[in-house]
Amino acid sequence: MAFVCLAVFLVPVSGLLPPDHDPYPIDISDPDPPIKNLRMEPERKRLTWDLHGNVSEIMCFINSKAFTKARKKTYCSIPDLSCQATNYSIKVTKGQPFSTWIQYPSQEGNPRAAAENLTCWVHDVDFLTCSWAVGREAPRDVQYHLYLENLDSYEKWPCSQYRADEQGTNVQCRFHNISVFSKDLTRFLVNGTGSGSKIPCSETTDRLAKIEVLAAPNITSRWCNQSYSFMQWQVRSHLNDDFKYELQIQKGTELAYKQEIYKAFLELNNPGTYTVQVRARDATFSHYKPWGPWSVPQHFVCEEGARLPVWLTSLLIALGTLLAMGLVLRFCRFSVMQKLFPPIPHMKDHINGKLQNGRTMTWDPDQDSQEECPVAEVQVLGET
Repeated sequence: MAFVCLAVFLVPVSGLLPPDHDPYPIDISDPDPPIKNLRMEPERKRLTWDLHGNVSEIMCFINSKAFTKARKKTYCSIPDLSCQATNYSIKVTKGQPFSTWIQYPSQEGNPRAAAENLTCWVHDVDFLTCSWAVGREAPRDVQYHLYLENLDSYEKWPCSQYRADEQGTNVQCRFHNISVFSKDLTRFLVNGTGSGSKIPCSETTDRLAKIEVLAAPNITSRWCNQSYSFMQWQVRSHLNDDFKYELQIQKGTELAYKQEIYKAFLELNNPGTYTVQVRARDATFSHYKPWGPWSVPQHFVCEEGARLPVWLTSLLIALGTLLAMGLVLRFCRFSVMQKLFPPIPHMKDHINGKLQNGRTMTWDPDQDSQEECPVAEVQVLGET
């Protein structure tokens, strides 16, 4: 019996703390600690307490990880309150050594009954899908429901379409129009219900842009001839507009090679015969986001006399037609002007023997003119 009592007294204070809690120094013998009544104010998203001692600095921790310094030494703001039981603690870092902690919200139900492996991703431009597994110790009649929550506006959206397993338990949710959602930080929350027991929640937090898997690029134009080839594509997304592309090119019987570019088109000189396909991913988060699916392979046979693409042929025909019409109109206009305003013959300069303006016109006196102008009187003004 004495050995048991001795063992109890030798247990360190850190052993009284939760398993993931650091052993901060606590003066449990102090009848008047500097901090009392540690509590969570969920409406104001604050971890607050009553200050009774003279301390200079207090640090707040979430699950033993330093989070932020206390404001006015009386509270810490918690912008994202988890639905799962979380350990919140404070520690005096300057002043009388002291620390304490609380758990919020309190743990209810069996944690192994909560939904497991919650994963969400955006795909095929407009769709958001979340999937999860049934908790290992969930009751047979367990049912799960998913919600999206904007962590800036706190607006919530319930799942509109579920997929259930063989037992009828929801294991997947799909949203069909992500354009109505905000690009801000989003919480994905799965609650559970079951007869006779409470089911803890499961959650994950991320931005939709970071979990998007881009759709395969859509080839919008392509053409080639013996000396040059061109291909252009487009990637659609409601969340991203900065893309990185990977090309896989195989020329003739050579081994295929890959090339990464940032422009949405491919140009090749002296291309010959080759096959190419392209895929995309977000350039901003390219260090950890996967590539999207490959586009449909495009096969080019770029030989002499290869036809231009239909759009380019149509454009050239239209330009040629406009040019021909312009020349015809210009010729007709000149002909009409000649008929309406025929040139007037100039008098010869008797002094230097030259015609004015240096232009001549044949005058046939025997030819009938369009208008006869009889001379009534000729008056000599003088000789020079």
